[in-house]
Amino acid sequence: MSLTGIVPLEQSKGLKTRVYEALRELIGHLDIYGSRDPIRLDERALGAQLGVSRTPVREAISRLEQEGIVENIARRGAFVVRKSKQEILDIVDVWAALESMAARLATSRASDTEIAELRRKFTTMDGAEARAHIDEYSDTNIEFHQTIIKLGHSELINQMVNQLFFHMRAIRASTIKDRDRVARSVMDHSRIIEALEERDAYRAEQLVRDHALELARHIERYVDYLD
Repeated sequence: MSLTGIVPLEQSKGLKTRVYEALRELIGHLDIYGSRDPIRLDERALGAQLGVSRTPVREAISRLEQEGIVENIARRGAFVVRKSKQEILDIVDVWAALESMAARLATSRASDTEIAELRRKFTTMDGAEARAHIDEYSDTNIEFHQTIIKLGHSELINQMVNQLFFHMRAIRASTIKDRDRVARSVMDHSRIIEALEERDAYRAEQLVRDHALELARHIERYVDYLD
């Protein structure tokens, strides 16, 4: 599978970081669970597309390998990692714990303005509209969960979630179209926002945890392409 949508990067002092961030963002938007085909990273081609030498690309790939996003296979090259079904279920379980704690913290740490902005940004679509604009809603859904994490104002949770986010984003994007999960998602988000507005720590934590664990149940019952 070839990687598209890459634009050249300007040479700068922080070039290594920029190459790493560009590759991480690009890989994060690939539909890695939508196909069984391996996704190989070609250092030469990526360097040409980004307008840099192979060295910063190789260093970025090495960094991504340390994060469990890329795997180097001897004599074959670097490939984007696809987790097994059990590994994904474990990731969702840990995410459920972290995001639900962030929601609990948000009830006391997030400002009224931040919570009002959450409602403004994430209640623009009802279930029917979300189904009609599924790709747009998929991105919105992922952004919603990122925002809940941020509203907890916990740097430690942010750091821990960052290690899980790549695969959470991929599996959420892959499953949101299944079995009308969109309507359930829209309704759950609305209830979570209400709990945050009411500063109800217990309810906010429970709703966020249940929402994530419902994804785990869906994966366990219906997702067979991870095996």
